Amino acid sequence: MTTPRTSPVNFYIARLLRREAPLAALSVRREDLMADVSGKRVALVGNARSLADRDEGAAIDAADLVIRINRAPMPASRTHGTRTDWLALATSIGVDDLDRIKPDRILWMSHKRKRLQWAIATSDGFYLHPLTDWAALRDRLGAPPTTGLMMIDLLASSGLASLRLHGFDFFASLSLTGSRRADQVPHDFAAEKAFVEALMARDPRVTQAGA
Repeated sequence: MTTPRTSPVNFYIARLLRREAPLAALSVRREDLMADVSGKRVALVGNARSLADRDEGAAIDAADLVIRINRAPMPASRTHGTRTDWLALATSIGVDDLDRIKPDRILWMSHKRKRLQWAIATSDGFYLHPLTDWAALRDRLGAPPTTGLMMIDLLASSGLASLRLHGFDFFASLSLTGSRRADQVPHDFAAEKAFVEALMARDPRVTQAGA
């Protein structure tokens, strides 16, 4: 494990007082993250319930890099595959879920630093998404972006070979990780769908499974 560049006490003080620099010092550089994606076929797996009705597991596991989101439900290998290389988080997560998912790298995408855990921030290859990037995407959408859309935006800026989206229906089938409706969450799914459709129209590397 990489040696932490701060102590747990200093970490929690920085988190409490919203001091970004000590937290950012724990992160790999964006350039290094992008280098790890370059030239790869990436599968980004969302948490739409509709994915549980599809046979996309083999295609997901065949990607060079498999990225999942938040608590990353995987009800069946046939539908969701089994691999997780990166986990994009915007919520706290328990040890049991991390043991189940077994990501090689964790990316903290949320602007809510108070939810960031010491064990996550000091894990190998940890990446902290800049607040400025979150704010820019929020302003463009007119609403807080989902973790999935933040990852799509981030990955599209890289030199990856391809980005295949699985389990993204923009809340049409709700989420496997909860029972809330679209009007009960702070995101604008119509705006996110339009964002992704426009991206796919101009960037042939980005495609959606089942589309």
